[in-house]
Amino acid sequence: MAAELHVELVAADRSVWSGEATLVVARTTSGDIGVMPGHQPLLGVLESGPVTIRTSDGGTVVAAVHGGFISFADDKLSLLAEIAELADEIDVQRAERALERAKSDTDAASERRAEVRLRAVAVH
Repeated sequence: MAAELHVELVAADRSVWSGEATLVVARTTSGDIGVMPGHQPLLGVLESGPVTIRTSDGGTVVAAVHGGFISFADDKLSLLAEIAELADEIDVQRAERALERAKSDTDAASERRAEVRLRAVAVH
Protein backbone atom coordinates (compact mmCIF):
# COMPACT_ATOMS: atom_id res chain seq x y z
CA MET A 1 0.00 0.00 0.00
CA ALA A 2 1.27 3.46 -0.90
CA ALA A 3 1.86 6.02 1.82
CA GLU A 4 -1.24 8.00 2.68
CA LEU A 5 -2.25 11.02 4.63
CA HIS A 6 -5.59 11.60 6.29
CA VAL A 7 -7.33 14.74 5.02
CA GLU A 8 -10.13 16.73 6.64
CA LEU A 9 -11.60 19.62 4.64
CA VAL A 10 -13.92 21.59 6.90
CA ALA A 11 -15.83 24.80 6.25
CA ALA A 12 -17.19 27.05 8.97
CA ASP A 13 -20.64 25.48 8.58
CA ARG A 14 -19.94 21.82 7.71
CA SER A 15 -17.51 19.00 7.06
CA VAL A 16 -16.88 19.11 3.30
CA TRP A 17 -14.66 16.07 2.67
CA SER A 18 -12.71 13.53 4.69
CA GLY A 19 -10.59 10.62 3.55
CA GLU A 20 -7.21 9.24 2.62
CA ALA A 21 -5.03 10.91 0.00
CA THR A 22 -1.59 10.73 -1.56
CA LEU A 23 -1.28 14.43 -2.44
CA VAL A 24 -3.04 17.71 -1.62
CA VAL A 25 -2.32 20.97 -3.44
CA ALA A 26 -3.55 24.25 -1.94
CA ARG A 27 -2.84 27.98 -2.26
CA THR A 28 -1.38 29.71 0.79
CA THR A 29 -0.24 33.26 1.42
CA SER A 30 3.29 31.96 0.70
CA GLY A 31 2.26 30.41 -2.63
CA ASP A 32 0.98 27.05 -3.81
CA ILE A 33 1.97 24.08 -1.67
CA GLY A 34 1.82 20.35 -2.28
CA VAL A 35 1.59 18.08 0.74
CA MET A 36 2.41 14.37 0.55
CA PRO A 37 2.79 11.74 3.27
CA GLY A 38 5.90 12.43 5.34
CA HIS A 39 5.86 16.19 4.67
CA GLN A 40 7.37 18.29 7.41
CA PRO A 41 4.83 19.80 9.81
CA LEU A 42 3.31 23.07 8.67
CA LEU A 43 0.79 25.70 9.56
CA GLY A 44 -0.29 28.23 6.97
CA VAL A 45 -2.96 30.68 5.93
CA LEU A 46 -5.12 29.62 2.96
CA GLU A 47 -5.73 32.02 0.10
CA SER A 48 -8.83 31.76 -2.05
CA GLY A 49 -8.21 29.12 -4.69
CA PRO A 50 -8.90 25.58 -5.78
CA VAL A 51 -7.70 22.75 -3.54
CA THR A 52 -6.90 19.51 -5.34
CA ILE A 53 -6.89 16.22 -3.42
CA ARG A 54 -5.52 13.07 -5.07
CA THR A 55 -7.32 10.29 -3.26
CA SER A 56 -5.73 6.97 -2.36
CA ASP A 57 -7.99 5.13 -4.80
CA GLY A 58 -6.67 7.21 -7.72
CA GLY A 59 -9.52 9.71 -7.85
CA THR A 60 -9.40 13.48 -7.62
CA VAL A 61 -11.46 15.78 -5.41
CA VAL A 62 -11.44 19.49 -6.19
CA ALA A 63 -12.89 22.20 -3.96
CA ALA A 64 -13.14 25.97 -4.14
CA VAL A 65 -11.74 27.27 -0.84
CA HIS A 66 -12.03 30.85 0.37
CA GLY A 67 -9.69 31.69 3.25
CA GLY A 68 -8.82 29.73 6.35
CA PHE A 69 -5.90 27.67 7.59
CA ILE A 70 -3.92 24.57 6.59
CA SER A 71 -2.24 22.39 9.20
CA PHE A 72 -0.17 19.23 8.74
CA ALA A 73 1.50 16.90 11.26
CA ASP A 74 1.84 13.14 11.64
CA ASP A 75 0.34 12.47 8.20
CA LYS A 76 -2.87 14.31 9.16
CA LEU A 77 -3.81 17.33 7.03
CA SER A 78 -6.52 19.75 8.12
CA LEU A 79 -7.93 22.40 5.82
CA LEU A 80 -10.09 24.72 7.91
CA ALA A 81 -11.80 27.06 5.47
CA GLU A 82 -14.11 30.02 5.93
CA ILE A 83 -16.03 28.79 2.86
CA ALA A 84 -15.47 25.57 0.88
CA GLU A 85 -17.46 24.00 -1.94
CA LEU A 86 -16.75 20.78 -3.80
CA ALA A 87 -16.52 21.33 -7.55
CA ASP A 88 -19.45 18.90 -7.99
CA GLU A 89 -21.64 21.21 -5.87
CA ILE A 90 -20.95 24.39 -7.84
CA ASP A 91 -23.69 25.71 -10.10
CA VAL A 92 -21.67 27.01 -13.08
CA GLN A 93 -24.39 29.32 -14.43
CA ARG A 94 -24.90 30.86 -11.00
CA ALA A 95 -21.14 31.38 -10.59
CA GLU A 96 -20.95 33.01 -14.04
CA ARG A 97 -23.82 35.36 -13.15
CA ALA A 98 -22.14 36.20 -9.84
CA LEU A 99 -18.90 36.97 -11.68
CA GLU A 100 -20.65 39.33 -14.11
CA ARG A 101 -22.53 41.03 -11.27
CA ALA A 102 -19.31 41.46 -9.25
CA LYS A 103 -17.51 42.94 -12.25
CA SER A 104 -20.28 45.47 -12.88
CA ASP A 105 -20.38 46.37 -9.16
CA THR A 106 -16.55 46.48 -8.98
CA ASP A 107 -16.73 44.13 -6.00
CA ALA A 108 -13.24 42.58 -5.98
CA ALA A 109 -13.93 40.05 -3.19
CA SER A 110 -17.09 38.71 -4.85
CA GLU A 111 -15.33 38.63 -8.20
CA ARG A 112 -12.48 36.58 -6.70
CA ARG A 113 -14.90 34.08 -5.10
CA ALA A 114 -16.77 33.58 -8.39
CA GLU A 115 -13.50 33.15 -10.31
CA VAL A 116 -12.28 30.53 -7.81
CA ARG A 117 -15.55 28.60 -8.14
CA LEU A 118 -15.24 28.57 -11.92
CA ARG A 119 -11.55 27.53 -11.77
CA ALA A 120 -12.41 24.67 -9.40
CA VAL A 121 -15.01 23.38 -11.85
CA ALA A 122 -12.52 23.72 -14.74
CA VAL A 123 -9.83 21.76 -12.84
CA HIS A 124 -12.31 19.06 -11.90
